[in-house]
Amino acid sequence: MARGPSRDIPPDDESRSGLLRALAAAAVFALAAIANAAPAQTVLRISTPAVPDDWHVKMLYVFKDDLARAAPGRFEVQVHHSGTLFKQGVEIVAMQRGNLEMALVSMQDIARQIPEYSIFTAGYLMRDPQHLAKVYGGQIGEEVRRKVAEAMGIELLQAVYLGTRQLGLREPRRVRTPADLAGVKLRMPGSKEWLFLGQALGANPTPLAFTEVYLGLKTGTIDGQDNPLPTLKSAKFYEVTRQIVLTGHLVDALQLAISGKTWNALSAKDKAAIKSAAAKAARFNDENRVREEKELLQFFRAQGIEITTPDVDAFRKTVQAAYLKSEYAEKWPRGLLERINAVK
Repeated sequence: MARGPSRDIPPDDESRSGLLRALAAAAVFALAAIANAAPAQTVLRISTPAVPDDWHVKMLYVFKDDLARAAPGRFEVQVHHSGTLFKQGVEIVAMQRGNLEMALVSMQDIARQIPEYSIFTAGYLMRDPQHLAKVYGGQIGEEVRRKVAEAMGIELLQAVYLGTRQLGLREPRRVRTPADLAGVKLRMPGSKEWLFLGQALGANPTPLAFTEVYLGLKTGTIDGQDNPLPTLKSAKFYEVTRQIVLTGHLVDALQLAISGKTWNALSAKDKAAIKSAAAKAARFNDENRVREEKELLQFFRAQGIEITTPDVDAFRKTVQAAYLKSEYAEKWPRGLLERINAVK
């Protein structure tokens, strides 16, 4: 018997209901998976002119490791040392242009854009590392953080101790007062704030990138440089230094900073993790730098370097007088110097 043409048979109501339930379950599962998916990983490139043996580079790896534990899989931290990503002094502009996420920046660099903060570049302002930590860790530091975020689009995460800056000379000379540094080509970073400090010390300030200092000392392009003692060792400047003059002219800090664009895109939880990791890295750096500064004089003496102490009071009076008579002091916020001095 001949059969008619075949035709599709529509599913019965029960089959149709089962199919709809399956599709609905699949949709719910997919939405849940999207909601629970980890946010995209954020790359944090950190630029510093410091060399690998410097505590500042080592602390950045402490930051990286602590952040990895606090926020697993959220961040890819890349440490670019030795000025290989950006040269010293241009990191802030790179962050502002969106070309860099993080850097260790100086208050001298910040003062280029906020002239009133040249107060933090003044010689003999901070008394010691403890005073520095209390100033930046208290109300004054919080005011600075807010101002920099508003005016520069950069978030200051943590002040870290750079060290107490001393003079290193390639050839020995008698140095008792600033007048004894007349004619000395003293390397300083290239900003006018740094150059003013070199001039206030009595020297002939000579701008030169950090990565060029070793060769400059070796060849005589410069007669000396000023850096904390741990930097003198980590960058091997002691190999081309014959005298260290303990002027102690600047108890200095760097700021671990992050681009405002990067910072503002983070969740509150991620921001807290970053701040915590920055604080832990700073403690690591500060404790080791203070300890090492105490131990290094004997090391340098063993290298045949002459260690001398000038008339520090004469240096302090000369340098402070130069600042108070300068255009910088005219821009300092009223009462800020007294507030800094009052921090105990």
